[in-house]
Amino acid sequence: MEMSHRSDEFVAIAERAEADLRELLAIPDNYKALFLQGGASMQFSMLPMNLLGQGGSANFIQTGIWGKKALSEAKRLGFSCHLAANSESNGHTAVPDEVTLSISDDAAYLHYTSNETIGGLEFNYTPQVTRSDGAAVPLVCDMSSNILSGPVDVSEFGIIYAGAQKNIGPAGLTIVLVRDDLLGKAPSTIPSLFDYQMLAEAGSMVNTPPTYAWYLSGLVFQWLKNDIGGLEAMDAMNQRKAQKLYAAIDASSFYSNPIAIPNRSRMNVPFVLADDRLDNAFLQEADEAGLLNLKGHRSVGGMRASLYNAVPEEAVDALIAFMADFEQRRG
Repeated sequence: MEMSHRSDEFVAIAERAEADLRELLAIPDNYKALFLQGGASMQFSMLPMNLLGQGGSANFIQTGIWGKKALSEAKRLGFSCHLAANSESNGHTAVPDEVTLSISDDAAYLHYTSNETIGGLEFNYTPQVTRSDGAAVPLVCDMSSNILSGPVDVSEFGIIYAGAQKNIGPAGLTIVLVRDDLLGKAPSTIPSLFDYQMLAEAGSMVNTPPTYAWYLSGLVFQWLKNDIGGLEAMDAMNQRKAQKLYAAIDASSFYSNPIAIPNRSRMNVPFVLADDRLDNAFLQEADEAGLLNLKGHRSVGGMRASLYNAVPEEAVDALIAFMADFEQRRG
């Protein structure tokens, strides 16, 4: 936990972790992998600081709370922003169709959240957009809650970023994959710890990085490679877990899920009871059965089962059995 980040031992740990991450995601050579502090929310500030230094506007697809926070932070800092699409009209139950995306003429990048953790809404496509002048718009994606849950074509993105605490490792570490042509665009006035170019040149070690979180994340990468068998195998497991739970919800008149089927998240499954007066009893009995953290976010209510990589299939089976028993007794 207190190992010097300049020591040969830690440098070897860091290099191994990056190599394993690159192998898992098949990260092209023209991308830098940064291991940073501050959480994914820090990137809401760092992204416009780095990508709008030469002008233009940040374009956003807003599909829930985290996308809204990213847009709000860029606006708060005084950057030019444009809302390319918004799923608010459908209650954030379906992502906007790609053909409806409206890109500004001065778009410097398009930002979206691939999986909205709180709402349980996941994109079923990767946006590909161009400006009216034909210029390709770099795609920036917050993958905090579904990175490493399955294969991703990194080359489709300008920047991918993800907080660690869902599928990577402990909170306090954020991974940023940035394409080389997007480096060096920040003005000299931003803090050095916010400058992707300086962070890349220093190997993410402008200052002391979160060494222990980096180490533990490296162990997770090795687990995914050696024990799970890679991201295709992890994806198959995650698909099975999610499909089982959604099937149980759909077969019931007591539970329901509001999300459009093509956009149902594999990672976060929200559901509500037909009688919300039973919510507290459901949560209390679930806790007693060893099924924890099922309470939905305060902004949406209901229940939410998060099925991240570390959640075994047996846990999903136990939840489904409990839900069936609760429905039989209380429904």
